[in-house]
Amino acid sequence: MIGTYGHGTENDFVLIYDPTDQITITADQIKRICNRATGIGADGIIRITKENNQWFMDYRNSDGSVAEMCGNGIRVMARYLVANGHQPVGIFRINTRAGMKFLQVPDEGEITVNMGQIQEVFGEVTATANGHTWTGYNIEIGNPHAVVFVEDVQDAGDLTIAPQVEPADEYPDGVNVEFVQFLENGELKMRVHERGSGETRSCGTGTCAVALAATLKMKKQLPATWIINPPGGQLKVEIDAHSNAILTGPAVLIKDYELDLYL
Repeated sequence: MIGTYGHGTENDFVLIYDPTDQITITADQIKRICNRATGIGADGIIRITKENNQWFMDYRNSDGSVAEMCGNGIRVMARYLVANGHQPVGIFRINTRAGMKFLQVPDEGEITVNMGQIQEVFGEVTATANGHTWTGYNIEIGNPHAVVFVEDVQDAGDLTIAPQVEPADEYPDGVNVEFVQFLENGELKMRVHERGSGETRSCGTGTCAVALAATLKMKKQLPATWIINPPGGQLKVEIDAHSNAILTGPAVLIKDYELDLYL
């Protein structure tokens, strides 16, 4: 079985092409593939399959757990489909556990994906990390996010350890936590702890959550556009007048691997 390694702003994945939905991959196998010391090393696995003759992104975190959606991963999947002749360039759809997403994919360059509706969930949340507690925003974009604003993103300390988020019952399946710093040039800097993966170099849905939280914090009117800088690169997010999050950024395919070596 062949897997393709790729990344979007260094949020990295192993993609498995399975259009006829024949491959079963277990949580233990995913952990072995994603292990950075003994496997290929990745934040998650994307099994590219079809449901009702429509492309479907079956995304799993590096610990084997199921995730609803991955904004960087879906761009990498779209690049794979075009690069391997499975889909022509242009606008097309990919279904996810968080619903259908529409992408604009050129031959080269950045890919844009309409991530759909994003909203604030009523009520404050707090995130505690490195001995500090911040109050922030509860944001939903198919998967849950707690977004807090800090003086310096390094104040969050070691994000391999999951921050404590309250109220915990808001997130029965866990939560992604973003720590965000305003930069002097008007852009945003962020770090993220992703549930099931730990700290990652970037998070596509997380940057969308950050964009909405920044819009709310600054009391901006929609539409609003933000440039966001996770450790792995730069992404642009527009929240349109209808509260759709539109994410634009790179997607890169690196190398094919024989996965049987890790299974």
